[in-house]
Amino acid sequence: MNKGELIVKIAKDAKISKTAANAALDSFINNTMSALKKGDRVVLVGFGTFMVVRRAARKGRVPRTGQTVTIPARKVVKFKVGKEFAAKVR
Repeated sequence: MNKGELIVKIAKDAKISKTAANAALDSFINNTMSALKKGDRVVLVGFGTFMVVRRAARKGRVPRTGQTVTIPARKVVKFKVGKEFAAKVR
């Protein structure tokens, strides 16, 4: 499912226009990104948790040459699935 298909489903389920559904989804995405950028977690009970974690520097290998390189430390976004969500997918 892509963003357009999700907007159609949200609009149908919530009985709102596609424009309103698009605005709501964009607001959710923007506010989630803003919270993560500040270092906060976004917890949606039953769905899951979005968080930023620091990935340590590590050694990697260039497949073409076999040369060892250092991959620098960086922040990455992680999603931990909630219990209810995990149970429905199984």
